[in-house]
This record gives sequence, C-alpha cells and structure tokens, in this order.
Amino acid sequence: MHLSENDILRRVRKVEIKTRGLSDEIFAGKYHTAFRGRGMSFAEVREYRVGDDVRDIDWNVTARSDRAHIKVYEEERELTMMLLVDVSPSRMFGSKELTKKNVITEVAATLAFSAAKNNDKVGCILFSDRVEKFIPPKKGRSHILMIIRELVGFEPSGESTALSVPLRYLVGVNKKRTTSFLLSDLVNAESDNERFDDALKIASSKHDIMAVRIYDERDRKLPNVGIVEVADSETGRREWLDTSSRRVRDYWQQSYDRAMDEVRIRLSHNRIDIAEVATDGDYVKELIKMFKQR
Repeated sequence: MHLSENDILRRVRKVEIKTRGLSDEIFAGKYHTAFRGRGMSFAEVREYRVGDDVRDIDWNVTARSDRAHIKVYEEERELTMMLLVDVSPSRMFGSKELTKKNVITEVAATLAFSAAKNNDKVGCILFSDRVEKFIPPKKGRSHILMIIRELVGFEPSGESTALSVPLRYLVGVNKKRTTSFLLSDLVNAESDNERFDDALKIASSKHDIMAVRIYDERDRKLPNVGIVEVADSETGRREWLDTSSRRVRDYWQQSYDRAMDEVRIRLSHNRIDIAEVATDGDYVKELIKMFKQR
C-alpha cells in the first residue's frame, strides 16, 4: 500500500510519541550498562607489566625494543548503533492489531531513542534479499526521525529475505566495532542458510550483534477454520489447507518450530543474544530481559 506524504508524517509522529517515552524504560533497564565498555579504541603502547594480558602484546614494538610492550586501550566515549531492519514482504503480516512491520518500526525507534540518550550515533541498513537502503550513523533527533520515516514509508524492491545480506554489508561498511540489532521475523530464504552461517561468524567477530525476532501467533499456529487457501507473501506460492485436520495443524506448527530452532542454534553458536517479540507482546520487557542477560 502506497502511503501519502501526510500519512507518513502522521505515522512518524505517532511512533515518536510512543517510543520516546518507552526509551526511558529501556535506558533505565540496562541499555547503558549492557554496552558500556564494549567500544574500545587504541590509546598507547607501554612496557609489559606482570599481570598484563599477553594477548595485548605489540609484537612489532617488542621486536624493535627487545622488551615486551603491550597495546593499551580505552573505552570509547561514544558508541555506534546499527539497526539491520528486514523490510521484506513477510513483515506486512499481522493477525492482531499490529503487523510485524508496526512492531519492527516501534522497536527500532525505541532502540534509536535509547542510543540518543547515551549520546551514541545511530545508523540503519534496510534489507530484503538485497540491501535496499543504507543510512550512515549520525546523532540527533532529526536523524532518528528520518530513520523512522524510512521505516514507515519505505517500499522495497526485493521479494524475499536473505539474512546474510545485511551482515556482510555491515562488515564492509563499518570498520569500527558497532552495537548492532538484527530486526526480523528471521524467516530466511532456504538457499541462503549456508551463507547466513558464514556471515554470522564473520560479523559477530567484528561487531556486538543482537537479534530481535518479531513473530505473529499465526506464523506458528493455524486456526481451526476449515479449508482455506494460504499464500506465502515472499514466494507467492499458494496452497489449500484443511485446518480442521489436527494432523495438518500439527505439521504446520512442527515445521515452523524446527526452522526457528535452527535459527536459534545458529545465533547461539555465534554468541548472539536474541529477544523474541510477539506482535501483541511487550517488546520493552523482552529487550530489557535480553540486556540483563549480557
């Protein structure tokens, strides 16, 4: 659905009013402590002292001086947050009041305003099966409102999801370490799974990455409403299902659970924390819970 300029601005304002208040809860609920000290920059080289971490030894300086020297790092005063936002067609689904797109937009805005309270820069990568748009990190309310505007009104050209795409792009475009959030229903194109594994391994070694899975109850559970036609929003594939059959409903749920378990395992293997948010759930509570586990 194409939104008019007035519709977009009205929705942006509505999102801002709601999420700026919620960001106070996020900030007070461990945002600052969860990421403090994770952004480190090189400060100086000094001679090695007993008790120093041998992994910090600068071997080039040590070789030139014949005495062990280590690199000293200091905490960066400002961090960079990157929002990796799934804008593929599956985000338009929602069986309750809000669609996945609505929730993704609100979560992204809440995180962005929380970062602003910490004086951090915020950037954004919109993706489907390709990078749709890159918004370089900056500070300020007007910049965050511009990001929200894109989340509300952006119309993607891609028709499926490849989760490896934003991770590879993140590594290429951000040389310094970032705090990054992957916002998606995490339903990946099956052909992308191997590339997703590789991208996760590389990106998580260079950046502090968390995943926020936005899902709808009907992604997993079919209602018992008889014979219905269902359509995949990304592949366009259609089929008729007899939802009155317990066997059909169980198979649907088990297939979905299996796919999500595989994603959780991939994330866990790469030490990536995950928050799981229902379209009718409390995303602030889930985000704070994830931060407290860090």
